[in-house]
Amino acid sequence: MRRPAAPLAALVLALALTGCGARVSDDGRDTGRRPAGSSGHYPVTVENCGTRTTYDRAPRRVVTNDVGITEIMFALGLEDRMAGYAMPDDKGDLDGVPWKDAYDKVPRLSEKALTKELVLGARADLVFAGWNYGFGEDSGLTPAALKKLGIGSYVLTESCHNGTDGGSGRGVMPPLEALYTDLTALGKIFGVEDRAKALVKKYRKQVADAAAKAPAPGRRPSVFLYDDGRDKPFTSGRYAGPHDIITKAGGDHVMKDLADSWTTVGWETVVDRRPDVIVINDYGDTSAAQKKAFLESYPPLAGVPAVKHHRIYVMDYAELVESPRNPAAVSDLARYLRGVRTGG
Repeated sequence: MRRPAAPLAALVLALALTGCGARVSDDGRDTGRRPAGSSGHYPVTVENCGTRTTYDRAPRRVVTNDVGITEIMFALGLEDRMAGYAMPDDKGDLDGVPWKDAYDKVPRLSEKALTKELVLGARADLVFAGWNYGFGEDSGLTPAALKKLGIGSYVLTESCHNGTDGGSGRGVMPPLEALYTDLTALGKIFGVEDRAKALVKKYRKQVADAAAKAPAPGRRPSVFLYDDGRDKPFTSGRYAGPHDIITKAGGDHVMKDLADSWTTVGWETVVDRRPDVIVINDYGDTSAAQKKAFLESYPPLAGVPAVKHHRIYVMDYAELVESPRNPAAVSDLARYLRGVRTGG
């Protein structure tokens, strides 16, 4: 990776120090004086993935990674605080979403992975991404690396490392609570707490209304989330969005015992658990139709009720990762599951 020129790095450092004024402390101690002229709302301190950070003012040039994270900012009305976003071009049609105007307004920095060069070029003072959602040790783009450049970070709560599986496990709370946690924390950081509270209230009601119509636990259809993969399926554990979406919609998530967010399992596990429904995550180079054709033609799955009875339901990627589309996804899936007879 090409090292940025010194003047550019210095400019970003200066902007970061005078922009969001973030001060990070593992134990929550105040690590700097409040700057003159800051708003009466500040300083504010939030905890994110176990790290407490104090903000002396709202970030002004935020860079986000991927669709769900970007739309969290849009849902809070924070597009004016954004310098741009990175998003692969396989994440669905963005023309029909409620935040179309925001997408038109905020620059798309890349249709590939987020990089240090993109962050520096955008003169970012905060990067909102997640582990395996932009942040990664392999790429060198981490909160620690950005901190050395004077750039703040906010980590998507769905992706927090949880210390299991040799440190690679992700997720520390139920997925919808992760969404509500991020909305609340970002509302505080950007001084839009009332807007965040209103969204959380709306989303909780939307989910509760769908959950109230769900069948009793013993009569719920079992559901497997299929992301992709031929030799082994990539799926969702209990800390990724699909777990809460399936559960609140009235389904029994067959991989609820996995203490991780997105992970790989064996096909034998899927066969043994005999899901009544398979939900396909629609994104990537492999289309939903191709994924469905594979599932229906893969011999080991022939006797699984979902395949045997053609109960394969397609959902958009942005509905399944942590995003403001999650509550509506619960309602939509709930309507489908109410028509499913279990067993067989």
